[in-house]
Amino acid sequence: MEDEPLDEWAARRDARRPEPGDRKAVPLGEGPDGGSHVDPDAPRGMLEWDGYQWIPSGVADDQAVAAQESAQDAAERVALPRFNALPPAPERPFRPTEVFRRL
Repeated sequence: MEDEPLDEWAARRDARRPEPGDRKAVPLGEGPDGGSHVDPDAPRGMLEWDGYQWIPSGVADDQAVAAQESAQDAAERVALPRFNALPPAPERPFRPTEVFRRL
């Protein structure tokens, strides 16, 4: 297997990283961190990416307010997969190419 050139790897990594100023919300409270569906009425801590780390930038009253504050077009930066990157799906019903028999 060939090693990927460092500049290509760095470009892929930088494309996935947040941009400075991007925000995200994390739940504040006793429970484990979860998605937006976990305790939506709980206050949320707002974090902002400074290019190196996530730093606290404020507190939102609930998930709805946090979603408005962290609204961004991050989906536009996500690279789409190549077409035909996956092998074609097997025909239905799938039958293995080898016959398996119990002895």
